[in-house]
Amino acid sequence: MERNCFLSVLFTLYRVQATFNPFLQFASLGSLESHGFARNRFWSIDTDPPAFPTNSSSKAYIDLILRPSEEDLKIWPHSFEFRLRVALTPGGDLMLISRVRNTSTDGKPFSFTFAYHTYFSVSDISEVRVEGLETLDYLDNLQNKERFTEQGDAITFESEVDKIYLSTPTKIAILDHEKKRTFVIRKDGLPDAVVWNPWDKKAKAMADFGDDEYKHMLCVEAAAVEKPITLKPGEEWKGRLELSGVPSSYCSGQLDPQKVLSSS
Repeated sequence: MERNCFLSVLFTLYRVQATFNPFLQFASLGSLESHGFARNRFWSIDTDPPAFPTNSSSKAYIDLILRPSEEDLKIWPHSFEFRLRVALTPGGDLMLISRVRNTSTDGKPFSFTFAYHTYFSVSDISEVRVEGLETLDYLDNLQNKERFTEQGDAITFESEVDKIYLSTPTKIAILDHEKKRTFVIRKDGLPDAVVWNPWDKKAKAMADFGDDEYKHMLCVEAAAVEKPITLKPGEEWKGRLELSGVPSSYCSGQLDPQKVLSSS
């Protein structure tokens, strides 16, 4: 697959950042950048990647690696290797596989939180619903991370949302009413899910966000937030995310959204 085609599919349907956050917070903490520093670093092509469960004959992919710079070690003094495979199937499914290894020689473990910062392009946020997170507990970032239980048979959007859902299933569906399209999120090693939309007031206050862009986006992130991941020297953690866009006749009833969640 041509490189431009790869990027076109990736950024038309999804905008993705890998958020590697060595502290449990979603704002800046001292000298540490908001959401961690991996998303703002220059990565290298990984010329010696470990075996990934991806068939190169059926997918376009690239292997990347991030190691801490001297400046990174000043703000977070731990040695690590962060490997990322980005793969795209001929049908347009996006697969992200991350591996984080503790390469310290001082015998000390380290802990971190993690999220794939996935923004989805939607027709109208008021016509979107998320299924798979109903009845689950969540931490509400708009109410000092107070814990609540989700009510109703699906999540819909009428105002600002910033929640961390806990112990989530391996599959989550985002149903776009107007486009009759369903995004399916499949994940492993990432027990939590962040759901975010800034709505109108916060969108206008954000310098890098258009005033009306909140209407056409939804952030649903596969994450490990509530319980930080701890690695001893030599240990490795792996997380995997697969995103699929499938036709959905949610309005006409030709496709039962629940079948999307239960299908393999």
